[in-house]
Amino acid sequence: MMKRAFFSVFAAASAMAVAGTPLAAGQHSDDHAHPGHGQQMQQHMHGSDAADHHSVAGAEVNGRPGDPAKVSRVVDMTMDDTMRFTPERITVQAGETVRFFLKNTGRVPHEFVIGPMDELREHAEMMRRMPEMKHEEPNSITLAPRQIGAVVWQFDRPGTVDFACLVPGHFEAGMVGKVLVE
Repeated sequence: MMKRAFFSVFAAASAMAVAGTPLAAGQHSDDHAHPGHGQQMQQHMHGSDAADHHSVAGAEVNGRPGDPAKVSRVVDMTMDDTMRFTPERITVQAGETVRFFLKNTGRVPHEFVIGPMDELREHAEMMRRMPEMKHEEPNSITLAPRQIGAVVWQFDRPGTVDFACLVPGHFEAGMVGKVLVE
């Protein structure tokens, strides 16, 4: 099996920003675009830090960006400054397309990022080194305080899918959750 970059699985743009200004797929809020996001994330540099921010090789995520027209269920979630998602555990059926409707009820920005736990952990470490980065990929959304937004995801097979906030310090404070796919 070919190794893939962390976000290369997410070629279609399905994250929907309900409030605020949505960013194009492959663009971060610090206004640099990444052409060619479809198959592999491009390496990019920030100042003197030449680390490859997105090229985290690893396991394939259970699922893919979902078709908003085929959403079978909406899951309302909040993110807050206690560094928790509510709910932090969700059960879905294999094949189900879910719209995660997220609200940041806190006073600081929060993120919702779907991915394998080992890659989320590694990416959280990169975010500590590059705190200006924000995610706006089909598997994630960054929300400012009091902002709302959504991520649409289709879960392919039974298993566990992790999600986390990768804002520096939030993952380490326990801002993680799980989707149990039956």
